[in-house]
Amino acid sequence: MIARRTLLKWSLLGATASQFALPALPANAAGDKRTRWIFLGTKGGPRVTAGRSNPANVLLVDNEPYVVDCGPGVSKRLAEAKIPLPSIRYVFVTHLHSDHVIEYGNMIYGAWSAGLDHEVDAFGPVGLDALTRSFWEQNRADIEIRIPDESKPDPRKLLVVKEIEASGPVMSNPRVKVSAFRTPHPPILEKNYAYRFETPNGVIVYACDTAYNPELAKFAAGADLLIISCPATIPRSPTKCGSRAPASIMQVPSSSHATSWNLSCSLSS
Repeated sequence: MIARRTLLKWSLLGATASQFALPALPANAAGDKRTRWIFLGTKGGPRVTAGRSNPANVLLVDNEPYVVDCGPGVSKRLAEAKIPLPSIRYVFVTHLHSDHVIEYGNMIYGAWSAGLDHEVDAFGPVGLDALTRSFWEQNRADIEIRIPDESKPDPRKLLVVKEIEASGPVMSNPRVKVSAFRTPHPPILEKNYAYRFETPNGVIVYACDTAYNPELAKFAAGADLLIISCPATIPRSPTKCGSRAPASIMQVPSSSHATSWNLSCSLSS
């Protein structure tokens, strides 16, 4: 697990999680009960290019996977990380920008194709249910052929969507407690959420895309790891947090994303 001090150091150096091609490390032996966060995709935006995949992550707690965001490439990266798709039990979507959700349906379909036979709970902002129903309708012909032909359960009954309408507790089981926090990502002002995962080995907060929001620091208080996407705009020469932001800060989409400069100031205050 990456220490908070390391993440803050990256921020101060102008580096962000979205700019580190962290490898998808293979899951350890079945007896490994550690809490692990695997970056499956760290490239922002919907464009698909060679190299890094689009936003996607998986949290492993007692080897149970919690998928967080489902950008293009998530299914393949899960396979590369030695995480069987049919083992997916929980999915969390931060917001409905395509680079965070476009492979959500395909990932579940791939899990079903590979043998998924249990319910999967999917959490996300209002609109996730409509997206899910649309995906099933697009693939209705194929699904209704394969159910009797391959003796498969109906995948539409396995995926249970639970839309989030406000900040607060989302789910809990004997190992993990998850809370959501609404944070703006203009032009998405209400349907964008950060997640706080409380595990036996520590607390992880995944904020991903968010505008500068001092209240987020309260939500992340006490966390062992904070993961947030922000442009790398801090200048080479340090600038004190109390002074005017560098001109370079003004050249980034700071209205929709936090910058490494104001993020580091918020966390250090």
